[in-house]
Amino acid sequence: MHPVIEWKNNRVIMLDQRKLPFQEQYIAHSDHQQVADSIRKMVIRGAPAIGVAAAMGIALGVLNAGPELSSTRFEQICETLLHTRPTAVNLSWAVRRMAGVYRRYRSDYPQLRKMMVREALHTDRQDVRINRKIGKQGCPLLSSGQTILTHCNAGALATAGYGTALGVIRAAVEEGKKIQVIASETRPYLQGARLTVWELQRDRIPVRLITDNMAGHLMARRRIDAVITGADRIAANGDTANKIGTFSLAVLARYHRLPFYVAAPVSTIDPDCPSGDGIPIEERDPGEVLRCHHQPIAPEGTPVYNPAFDVTPAGLISAIITEAGVLRQEYSQAIAALFS
Repeated sequence: MHPVIEWKNNRVIMLDQRKLPFQEQYIAHSDHQQVADSIRKMVIRGAPAIGVAAAMGIALGVLNAGPELSSTRFEQICETLLHTRPTAVNLSWAVRRMAGVYRRYRSDYPQLRKMMVREALHTDRQDVRINRKIGKQGCPLLSSGQTILTHCNAGALATAGYGTALGVIRAAVEEGKKIQVIASETRPYLQGARLTVWELQRDRIPVRLITDNMAGHLMARRRIDAVITGADRIAANGDTANKIGTFSLAVLARYHRLPFYVAAPVSTIDPDCPSGDGIPIEERDPGEVLRCHHQPIAPEGTPVYNPAFDVTPAGLISAIITEAGVLRQEYSQAIAALFS
């Protein structure tokens, strides 16, 4: 698959995920404002991919600012990217990385330009390596013959490549395990139906699509063996924010005594956020609920509540799979040890 995001000739090229699975269209971005707009409009989405996009956007901003770049201007560039999607902590992680490069080289603009681009590219390549490590760490949790339910899209499209939740599934398949996948459609933006199914079909991994409200029925009939999702932010106690509907699946999995796994890079853990109560939840455009592929599905003007994420309490999570290892309860202790 062509890269989801790519730095080419001092432009940021993104696969427009809003067009999938019907059209593969790429958008070229020549300044950081355009990158920010594409993050906000979900041309690119998924916490790790957003982090890479933010790093590249800041690099673009520095290149376009020229030798007169001031600290104030650099902060403005960072703030523009930082406020696009508030729930994904990878944004602030990427901004901190790029700010560190700026502090080291700000007195030498030619070197600053070079090192900004280098750091953005390193962030991109590093994400793929991290995802493969996540897959390797999580692979032993899956057994041949199992059927795995996943929600939203935590695959190559949500990262710089390979994926987190789907990375674990890919690693298991690459090891020769026979894995079946059930993908929930993930209303209201249909990332499961449009993106996860498209990815897995291209990789020839068996996948079936269900509507979000079918999961309990299938669990009760022993048609699902485990659930694995990605994450947009993990608090210091293990509470996890992910695409809306994840919490409901975790409750169903607990009732049916099924393992519920979260796969995410360490950069998605926010050690400064004590619990899920402190995770900001993005509220998105009501039109996403009122329309499906631009077609109205409710009376015009209907009031809408459209949070993009919910928080799954740590007590419902069987394990958090990271590149540094598989974390288990008590998550507060495991996460503290990870950052010590």
